[in-house]
Amino acid sequence: MKSITDVHTPTTRPERILQFGEGNFLRAFVDWMVDILNEQGDFNGNVVAVQPIAQGMGEMINAQNGLYTTVLRGVQGGERVEELRTIKSLSRVLNPYEAEGWQAYQAVAESPDLRFVVSNTTEAGIAYVEEAYTEERVQQSFPAKVCALLYRRYKHFGGDPAKGLVFIPCELIDKNGEMLRSIVLRHSDEWGLEAGFRAWVEESCDFLNSLVDRIVPGYPRAEAAALEERLGYSDKVIVSAEIFHLWVIEYTKHPYSEELPFDKVGLNVIWTDDMSFYRTRKVRILNGAHTMSVLAAYQAGHQTVQDCIADKELLYPFMYNGIFEEIIASMDGSKKELESFAADVLERFENPYNPHQLLSISLNSVSKFKTRNLPSLLGYVEKKKALPKRLVFSLAALISFYEGTEFEGTALKGSRDGQTYLIQDSADILAVFQRLYLQGGTAEKKAKRLAEAILSTTAWWGEDLTKVEGLEAMVEKYLVQIWTVGMAAAMKEIV
Repeated sequence: MKSITDVHTPTTRPERILQFGEGNFLRAFVDWMVDILNEQGDFNGNVVAVQPIAQGMGEMINAQNGLYTTVLRGVQGGERVEELRTIKSLSRVLNPYEAEGWQAYQAVAESPDLRFVVSNTTEAGIAYVEEAYTEERVQQSFPAKVCALLYRRYKHFGGDPAKGLVFIPCELIDKNGEMLRSIVLRHSDEWGLEAGFRAWVEESCDFLNSLVDRIVPGYPRAEAAALEERLGYSDKVIVSAEIFHLWVIEYTKHPYSEELPFDKVGLNVIWTDDMSFYRTRKVRILNGAHTMSVLAAYQAGHQTVQDCIADKELLYPFMYNGIFEEIIASMDGSKKELESFAADVLERFENPYNPHQLLSISLNSVSKFKTRNLPSLLGYVEKKKALPKRLVFSLAALISFYEGTEFEGTALKGSRDGQTYLIQDSADILAVFQRLYLQGGTAEKKAKRLAEAILSTTAWWGEDLTKVEGLEAMVEKYLVQIWTVGMAAAMKEIV
């Protein structure tokens, strides 16, 4: 079979966007949008991606000259819709952990064409990590990479105000742009960089908060061969996603809708000076429903979000009641509007075209729970003066999902029905779980040890959750049930 490079030719354009992350989401969201903007607008710019970690998809993508296919499918107006598109907006992927990629990365930092920076390094990516500055190699954490890249650009252009960059992070944390900016400035101060650089970052660069919404299951492994037959070429990095998309971008200085006129070419992009309503609604209902359900669902024997929706006896009522009786009950705003949004979310989850793998959603679940579910849990306690049993159960399911005592590479090894699955999170979080589980003991002893230790880790949650009345005891109770009767049976007790 022909390769995609035999059928399609890359389009050479100025690389105007630097993208931290080459994974499925950004390629099916930002790069897809840029491709449409190039085709229907006058943007005339490509994306150059950089791997945020040493191991990534760069080699596979570069082997196809940056070309790949998006397969978008869903239900609109009761009709099934499908859109296949060859994306030509991604020029290349750089690996700055290798010598050649490091040199190319430095050259991008000095490029006069560069204007925008986008990123998706997961919720754990925008975080401060202490590390020294050096010009000889790439920094490890994402904000440190940004600070070093900006410093190189600042020096190369002599602090030219016109060469500042605009950052639009896509990580799903509150005020993601502001958070990134604050950590970049902290690195600048700790590295002893000159005051002129700090002023240039503050005055000539802009860090926008943004909210993204599109379900991206990723590589359609089960049907990849059939899709390639239809396309007439092989594509090793096909990415599938739903039709629905939304990008809300919050500005403070001024909007960049003239430079990035996504909304002018029919894309669902909203430029606003206040995105709080959009963010709270999406993070706590859509993403919160995912994080509340997937770890328990996987341990109960399911593989995809669609499996959960189809399970009308257990997982669907768990998710439905968790959303409508606990998450929405914890929120401010129009109940009618929130319930309408939630109904649309459940319909999107049921999309027959996108079997969203539960394990792919499980990445970095600790930080996801803090961002997506903890506000609902604590909000419910404040409003109802009671504990939301499904949200608390989901916290216990997280703890049980992270049970492992051995590593495979950087992942902790869990076990379900005698089969190994990989628990992927930051090294320090996995090390804590490994240490706690290595101590063994009966279900009761494990539950007491884990509940107390995990809930009291303020670095993870921003507060000591053992201080929430009754929470530790309820988590402990649910853990004992999970470990004695199994996940499915334990869930039935609260469904």
